[in-house]
Formats: sequence, C-alpha cells, structure tokens
Amino acid sequence: MHGSCFVGCKFDYVNFERTLIDDDILETICPSLENLKMRFARTLRMNYQQIGDVKSAYKAIRVELEATQLHFFKAWRSRESYYRKKFVGGVRALMLIKWLKFKILDFIWGNGEDLLKLSRAVLIILVFIAVFDVFKFRDTNLVSSYVEAGLQAPGIFFGTIAPKGYATIYLSGIVFIRLVMIGFFMSIIIKRFNWR
Repeated sequence: MHGSCFVGCKFDYVNFERTLIDDDILETICPSLENLKMRFARTLRMNYQQIGDVKSAYKAIRVELEATQLHFFKAWRSRESYYRKKFVGGVRALMLIKWLKFKILDFIWGNGEDLLKLSRAVLIILVFIAVFDVFKFRDTNLVSSYVEAGLQAPGIFFGTIAPKGYATIYLSGIVFIRLVMIGFFMSIIIKRFNWR
C-alpha cells in the first residue's frame, strides 16, 4: 500500500499490521466517532512502531490521545443519545473518574508523551517547596526570602539539602514525588530511544 491514497473510504473497524501506509490517513480518513477514532489511531500507532516509522507513530499517538480525552469526556458529560444509552449510572461515574485521571496525567506528563509538561510539573513542585519554606521558616514580607527559598528548593527536591526543622513526613513526601517524577522521566526517555 506504499504511496496509496484513500478517498471516501470508511475505516471504522480496520486493523493495520506491518503495512506501509502514509500518515496523512490520520487527517483524512479517521472515523468520526471518538471511540472508533481512538482505536483506529491505536492500530496505526502500533503499525508504525512495527515498521519503525517514528514520526508517524508520534502523530498517531497525538490523534489517539485527543480522541481518548474527548471520548471519556463525552461518555460522562455529553447529551448525545449514543452516550446516554451506552453509559448510564455507575458507568457514567466511572467514565468521569477515567476522564479526570486522563486530564491529571496529561497535565503532569502529557500521558507519557511530553517532556515539557513533565518539566512544568517539576517547576510547580519547586515553587511549592519554596513557598512552603518561606511561610514556614522565613519572613514573608522580604523578597530576599523568596529568592533564597527558590534557590534552595532544587536542593531540597533532589535530596542534596535536608534543612533542620523540616518534618520527616514532609521530606519523605518530597522523596516519593521525586522518585515518581524520575520514573516518568525515564519512561519518556526510554520510549523515545526505544524506537530508534
């Protein structure tokens, strides 16, 4: 199928496996329903990974994540008849939980695809550590307190500084968050280099 062009085709329930197919199919022939679009993009992502087409796999991941988020949102919120008949009661509440989890993970690390979002999350944690330090141990009226706390925050986060007066539970929480963030970082890095 290398170089093939599809016009007006319906690929609602198609699976591609080890197929050389251009990634423009993700823009032109994607199914209109979010749940079908999500599965279609997932099969194309796996297909592109099998043949080693990294650029197209990333494009498929973006389409899959957008469709997944919209599907979860519509499953608990939409008034469309399909969603209201399929997702009732407790299932609707479960889809709300799935959507919230998806949005939180998207904010923290782009659901495993965005190093910039992970960097932003670490920066927010550093700001929180600095603000906590100022309100707990320094003068909140002095700008120099915020500067000093901001400079000290990375040392606290990475464990090179353990200031006296900090509760063990607080420092343990920081260690736990640091380990989770390092795990997220390693996951993104391994995923990026695994395909090359």
